[in-house]
Amino acid sequence: MLKAVLSTMHFAGADSIMAPLTRGIGAVFVLHHVRPKTPDRREPSRLLTVTPQFLDTWIRQVRGAGFEIVSLDAAHFRLVEGEFRTPFVCFTFADGYRDALEHAFPVFKHHNVPFAVYVPTDYADGHGDLWWLALERVIVGRDTMHVKIDGAARRLSCATPAEKDAAYDTLYRWLRSIGEADARAFVQELCAEVGFDPAALCAEMMLSWPEIRELAADPLVTIGAHTRRHYALAKLSYAEAHAEIEESVRRIARETGMPCRHFSFPYGDAQSAGPREFAIARELGLKTAVTGRRGLIYARDAAQRTALPTVSLDGDYQKARYVKVLLSGAPFTLNLMHRSAARA
Repeated sequence: MLKAVLSTMHFAGADSIMAPLTRGIGAVFVLHHVRPKTPDRREPSRLLTVTPQFLDTWIRQVRGAGFEIVSLDAAHFRLVEGEFRTPFVCFTFADGYRDALEHAFPVFKHHNVPFAVYVPTDYADGHGDLWWLALERVIVGRDTMHVKIDGAARRLSCATPAEKDAAYDTLYRWLRSIGEADARAFVQELCAEVGFDPAALCAEMMLSWPEIRELAADPLVTIGAHTRRHYALAKLSYAEAHAEIEESVRRIARETGMPCRHFSFPYGDAQSAGPREFAIARELGLKTAVTGRRGLIYARDAAQRTALPTVSLDGDYQKARYVKVLLSGAPFTLNLMHRSAARA
């Protein structure tokens, strides 16, 4: 239905009419995966995946719409100085997946435009807990699941792609509502039932420190921090949350030999990051920090640079008309983007 609404706004020209009032001064795009399209992708994470071809189109369209693609440092400068004459876009990647190097980097290099990668430092060490990907592997390999959610026995069908999506959403939303340790222990138990070792996921999918240093050496690339363990910081004590941010920032600076000035809150919704966490990022001297709150950036956001909104364009929206409507800012003003934000 959301795609239908966005298409209707495009073909009716409603986004163009609203754009002068809703476009704002810029946008931070958040991506997760850039990978070539495969004929049979049943994984729920396909919804967070775009193809290199679409990324290429996306960059061309953003430029054609009059936006300047800038680094996070340049965006910070504009926010501080009030330089809002030309709207800007920043491209960023959450979680530090290897495909940012393998498939996205060549596209950005071809266009000579900057981008950023937010890295959880435990993942670069090879021992982070990628519980959402482990959950996906369990669901993809099964036709049915018997689980307990809040103490109640549930049977989840997952024989078809649609059923796998539904089962994943049900479990993901519940796991996000409980404690971090409990959620990860639950997924570990599911993995043990099917004989899958989730520890292998980091080496398989995440950037290593040598690969991160390779990216950091290119002037087009900014390496930002994304905590150590990818925990929802609002669920932690103040001391734990502070350490998650500070130690990840220091580790990235030490590994790359460059200051780490930018941060992304894991998950980034209101239940994962709030005023306390925004203040920690500010006190640690970070130039910017991005949230999972969906929207474009407006002049008022210049005063809250460690709580910036973002735009996530996932695999369901790989059409030029969706990018055009989102860049207008109209869907966010009309509060249409909650579903996309929930999955991200």
